[in-house]
Amino acid sequence: MAAEATTRRVLVTGGAGFIGSAYVRMLLADPRQAIAVTVLDKLSYAGNPRNLDPVRADPRLSFVHGSVCDTALVERLLPGHDQVVHFAAESHVDRSLAVPAEFVTTNVGGTQTLLDAALRHGVRTFLHVSTDEVYGSIDTGSWQETEPVAPNSPYSATKAGADLLCLAYGRTHGMDVRITRGSNTYGPFQFPEKIIPLFVTNLVLGRRVPLYGDGLNVRDWLHVEDHCRGIELAVQRGRPGQVYNIGGGTELSNHELTLMILKLLGAGPEMIEPVADRKGHDRRYSVDWAKAAGELGYRPRVGFDDGLRDTVSWYQRNRHWWAPLRDRGPLASPDD
Repeated sequence: MAAEATTRRVLVTGGAGFIGSAYVRMLLADPRQAIAVTVLDKLSYAGNPRNLDPVRADPRLSFVHGSVCDTALVERLLPGHDQVVHFAAESHVDRSLAVPAEFVTTNVGGTQTLLDAALRHGVRTFLHVSTDEVYGSIDTGSWQETEPVAPNSPYSATKAGADLLCLAYGRTHGMDVRITRGSNTYGPFQFPEKIIPLFVTNLVLGRRVPLYGDGLNVRDWLHVEDHCRGIELAVQRGRPGQVYNIGGGTELSNHELTLMILKLLGAGPEMIEPVADRKGHDRRYSVDWAKAAGELGYRPRVGFDDGLRDTVSWYQRNRHWWAPLRDRGPLASPDD
């Protein structure tokens, strides 16, 4: 008789957010998988329980409404989990310029709360989902994981602080802590404050799209499905104490991206509304993901042309999902 499969028990923080919910849906995609997933999410303006509707009836999913900063709640929740995959974060750069204290509290304090509880309760693997923004701007070439962090916004500074805390817990306590740093992620279910869904929904509503500065800031674009695959590969195949860049392989200026969105929606450049540039706006992000390719077997699978077309189509078809969100959160300017 075959031995019964051991159930993998995963706590996913921020699992009702854009990338976190995509990761949860991916984990539960195979009904035969022996897995139990607990989502912890405080359902701030960018957290949406409807993102989990496709898997809500799955008995392997449990949802807990609460904050990673709630020490007592985290302490009760951690026992029995083998892994923590930590997405929960304040992530809107423009908001971080206005209310940086909220970012320090959640992104740094919340991570420290989780690390303490994970250490006390013997969690086997702690994966922190970070961002390429911690490296700052790069004129040429691509950042490798060995480069020092040099963040330029309160948001990226707090993510860098969380990264360093994770690495410190690994070195000090011998915890199995791993970090992924993904590039600009896009796809369905993204809150419409980010540049792609903001521009698409503006155009669907007949409004112009606000483009920062000269529009020549460059970003590497990564489909959410590829990002989640990269995170899962780091969980399954990564090494303790290591950082893995997860890139998409498509670098575009914001102006180039805007023209692609306009074309897909049958609009012309007259729909672009230039707006004053963001303070400290990083000029170019680019990560070298050769380490993830070599160690984890990571490769992006979703081509950008197809991914963008499908994403635009999803927002066109799902106005009922995003229309109520247009009145929540900071939608006056795009965050990339």
